[in-house]
Formats: sequence, structure tokens, C-alpha cells
Amino acid sequence: MDHFLYRDGALFAEDVPVAEIAAAVGTPFYVYSTATLLRHFRLFDEALQGTDHLVCYAMKAASNQAILKTLAEAGAGMDVVSEGEYRRARAAGVPGDKIVFSGVGKTADEIRTALTGGIRQFNVESEPEMEVINAVALDLGLRAPITVRVNPDVDAKTHAKIATGKSENKFGIPIARAREVYAHAASLPGLEVIGIDVHIGSQLTELEPFRLAYQKVAELTETLRADGHDIRRLDLGGGLGIPYTRSNEAPPLPVEYGQLIKDTLGHLGCEIEIEPGRLIAGNAGLMVSKVIYVKNGEGRDFLILDGAMNDLIRPAMYDAHHDIIPVIEATPGVEPQPYDIVGPVCESGDTFAKQRLMPPLGAGDLVAFRSAGAYGAVMSSEYNSRPLIPEVLVHGDQFAVIRARPTFDEMINRDTIPEWLA
Repeated sequence: MDHFLYRDGALFAEDVPVAEIAAAVGTPFYVYSTATLLRHFRLFDEALQGTDHLVCYAMKAASNQAILKTLAEAGAGMDVVSEGEYRRARAAGVPGDKIVFSGVGKTADEIRTALTGGIRQFNVESEPEMEVINAVALDLGLRAPITVRVNPDVDAKTHAKIATGKSENKFGIPIARAREVYAHAASLPGLEVIGIDVHIGSQLTELEPFRLAYQKVAELTETLRADGHDIRRLDLGGGLGIPYTRSNEAPPLPVEYGQLIKDTLGHLGCEIEIEPGRLIAGNAGLMVSKVIYVKNGEGRDFLILDGAMNDLIRPAMYDAHHDIIPVIEATPGVEPQPYDIVGPVCESGDTFAKQRLMPPLGAGDLVAFRSAGAYGAVMSSEYNSRPLIPEVLVHGDQFAVIRARPTFDEMINRDTIPEWLA
């Protein structure tokens, strides 16, 4: 469920007409719904009621500080994968003891920043990383809390580019080597081993891969405890998918996911962490764009938008589907027609949809890309020297620009001409 609905034929974001935002900030832009963000966070929080738990929002999905602050004030922790994300979370007021640091390539500088600023734990991905964390912690006179990310060799049955739990993926250590790696971690004086981490992929649309992975984690927990390790926290990652098209069967609900966690791991008495990102932010955001031209091609018509692949790269990168709807609802009885929906970037890959059925549209009409809140703005770029597009947050009948569109001068003036060319 989201809070983007038609009222009297016009698309609203909560209680604000989307066309009103477009008139104020220009197109294209992203718009997020506070009510949807909070609803989706609370669904996860409520799904784990009765357990000691923390829902850590995976902020790589959408990392604007206004979004982070909205979720943090509701009680969310944060899952970060870079120093920049760590600093964003801290700037948004998230305390260090509610920030989990994941990612396969943590540098010594990033580790130092997190240890000095406060961190809940590092999810360690490799033995070399473990050695670096140990060295930095000792240099600071601290002990770093860690979990080790184990790769359970489970097929998440998702897109190959977002699967992370199979043996050929770069993430984690093979679960078969876990006892050896944990024994080594326990021997390092700068580390405090507190738990196990697992994450098998993103956009999962069924529960069985989670069940298989968590059963392996349960067995490993008991084995490691028998070896003398104080395993008291299980970080289960995220990955639950969202419905990108209204016609497809919906993925499992958070309450079903929460029950699976309780069924497979509840007997262990561990604190549970989960790291949802896409399901919290995905359906909480739209990208709104304007039709520049309708072009009649050879055997097909094109809607050429002012939004492009640099603004929303998921279709070009993943062949991802986004429902695209008119901001002014079609008149009942109007026959839809097929369009190739494209942007103005000089790439054939700048194509959002092919032969998509849409009501007849003309230059100046607005369209909205649904389910664009996750991995939209954060993956955008200035390719073709196109300025980053604004982000807008709606709260009831109010809206605010939470990232402004830079001017061309601001974008160009970031370049520096060397003195020999001046």
C-alpha cells in the first residue's frame, strides 16, 4: 500500500496534488510520502513484536537526510555501507549504537571513523578485513563489536545482479569455514565477537530461500556456542521484495517474514536485526516526468520524456519494470495505445518501457513512475551534464524540497581548470 492515489481524476501524494509540486519545482523530480515510509517501517517493527529486535533501515535504498530522520524518529536503526552513509546517518541524528556497518570493502579510514564516532557493530566480510578492524581498534585502545557474514550458498531466486548468498558471490565467508574464521576472530584482542550476519539478496518474492538460510544460521549458532563463542545477536539482512507491477502476485508480507524468523530462530534467544531498505522506501516514492514530444516512428510511437536513465537507471541496468501512470487520470472509455517510453539521453539504453499501453498523451502531460523510492535518486548521476533532479518530501498537506536541483552554473563550477589552461 502507498499514499499516491487519484482524487477526482488527479494524482495526489498524500494530500498534495502531484501537479502542484511539478508547478513549484519543475520536472523531473522525486517525491516521497512520509506516511508510506512510516507505515512500511512499522510493519517490520510490529512483525518482530515479542522478540528483542532492531529494524535497521538499509539506507543505500534512499539516503536523503530527511528520510533518515523520519525513520530514526520512529525508532529505526541504520545499515550503512560507506563512510559517507555513516556520516549521513550521524548528521540525521542517528546515534552510533544504532548504526550497523556492512559492505565488502571497508577501508581503515572508514573503520576508524565509525569506531571513534560510535558503532553498533561491523558485519565483517573477510579475514583480511577482520585483521584491519583489529589493528585499527587496538590503535584506538578499543574493542570493535563484530559479526561475521556467512555465505550460506542459498539461491535467492532473484536477479543475478542483486543475488548475494550463493557460493560464487563476493559477499561473506563460506559457511563451511565459519568455525575456523570465528576461532581466528576470537584470538584477535581488538575484536569482540557478538553474533552472525547473513544476507542472501534483494527483491526476494518468496520465503523459502530465507527459511533455508535461517535454518543454516540456527545450526551454526548452536555449533559456535558449543565452541565457546557468545553468539547473542543475529543480523538477518533484508531483501524482501515489493510489487513493481500491480498485476503481479504480491511478495510475502512483513508479518509472514517475521513469523518465519520466529519459527526458525526464536528458540535461540538472540537479539534479531533486520535490514529492510527496498520495502520501506520503494513504494514510498515516485519519479514524476513531463512529456517533451510524442514522436511517430516506423511502426511505433515514442513518448519522449524529460526524465532519463541518469535520473532513474534501474530499467537500463536491470531491465527493471516500473508502472508508469498519467498524473491526470485517463477519461473512462479512452482506448490505451502502445508507446515506447524513452528519455532524451544519447543512448539506446535510455528506454523505460517498450510498447507500454498508455492513454493518449501529448507534450506537456505529466507521468509518474511508481515504486521509484528505492535505488532511484541514490543511483542517479549527471550523465550528459544533466543536473541531479530534486527530491521532495510530502507530509499530509505539506511538501518540502529536501534536495534542490543544482543550477547549470553550480554544476559546471565544480570543475577546476588547471593553471596551464587558464
